Amino acid sequence: MKTIGVLTSGGDSPGMNAAVRAVVRKAIYHNLNVYGIYQGYAGLMAGNIKKLELGSVGDIIHRGGTILYTARSEEFKTLEGQQKGIEQLKKHGIEGLVVIGGDGSYRGAQKLTEHGFPCIGLPGTIDNDIAGTDYTIGFNTALHTVIDAIDKIRDTATSHERTFIIEVMGRHAGDIALWAGLAGGAETIIIPEIGFKLEDVVGRIKSGQKRGKKHTIIVLAEGVSSGVDFAKLIERETQLETRVSVLGHIQRGGTPTAFDRVLSSRLGGRAVELLMDGKAGRAVGMEKNQIVDYSFDEVFSMPHNIDESMYRLSQELSI
Repeated sequence: MKTIGVLTSGGDSPGMNAAVRAVVRKAIYHNLNVYGIYQGYAGLMAGNIKKLELGSVGDIIHRGGTILYTARSEEFKTLEGQQKGIEQLKKHGIEGLVVIGGDGSYRGAQKLTEHGFPCIGLPGTIDNDIAGTDYTIGFNTALHTVIDAIDKIRDTATSHERTFIIEVMGRHAGDIALWAGLAGGAETIIIPEIGFKLEDVVGRIKSGQKRGKKHTIIVLAEGVSSGVDFAKLIERETQLETRVSVLGHIQRGGTPTAFDRVLSSRLGGRAVELLMDGKAGRAVGMEKNQIVDYSFDEVFSMPHNIDESMYRLSQELSI
C-alpha cells in the first residue's frame, strides 16, 4: 500500500485533529502518500480530496473540531453513493482509508470494506457510546467542559436557593451524565441505561431540604428526556422553582485535553499500521490502556455497557 486517505464524519469531537495529524505523519514517516477527504462521505462522493503534507497538519493537535470538516450523508447509505465514493478513491489512487467518527461512520466504512476497499475506523464521538474501546475521542474533553459548567451553575444554584436541571449530550448513552454528575457532586444523575422513578428524585430533594440544603443539581442525559419537560415534572411535584441549563454544542467544541490528544495520536498511529499490514474492516480502540482492534461486525454486536458501580456510588455519596 502506497497511498491512504483520511476523513472525519458525523458529529465533530475534540481530538479529531490530533487523530488526523497522527494518521498523516505516521503515514509520511513510512513513505506513504496521504490524502485528506473533506466534508466526510459527502465530500468523498463529490471528490473533495486533497493531498496532505507534513505542514498540512502543523499546529492542529491543540485545536478542537476538524480541519477536514464533517458532514452527514444519507446518499452514502445507498449502493449508488458508495460506488461514487469508491470511484473517487480509485481516481486519486487511494488504496486504504481511515475513517474517524461514530456508529454511522463505522457503518459506512464497513460497506466500503465489503466492496473490497480496506477501511479502518477510529472512534470519534463525545458520547463514548462505541463498543470495543474504553474511551472515544473527545469524551474526556467534553466531560471537562460539562464539569466546568456544573461548577459554575452550582454557584448560582446556591445563591438563589434553586433546583437546577443540567441537560447533557450523549444520545442514547449516559456516560457523559454519569461521569460529570459524579465528578460534579450532583445530587441526582439520570441516565437511559438505568432510568428513574420520579418519587425517588423528589424524595431526594425533600430529604435534602429537611437537613437544610438550599439547592439541588440534577444531571440529565438527553436520551432520557428534555430538561424543560423534566423541570416541569419537578416543579409540579415539589412546588420548587426549577431552572434548566441545556449545555448543547459547547460540549463538542474546545481545546482537547492531554488525554484526548494522546488517545487520538495512539489510535491514529495504529490505524496506519493496520493498513500497512493489509488489515481491513477493523475498528481501533483502547482497553485497559492497551491499543486493541476489532472487526466492525464485532463492534456492532457488542453491547454498550454503563459502569453501574459508578452509578451506585453517586447515589451513596449524594445522600
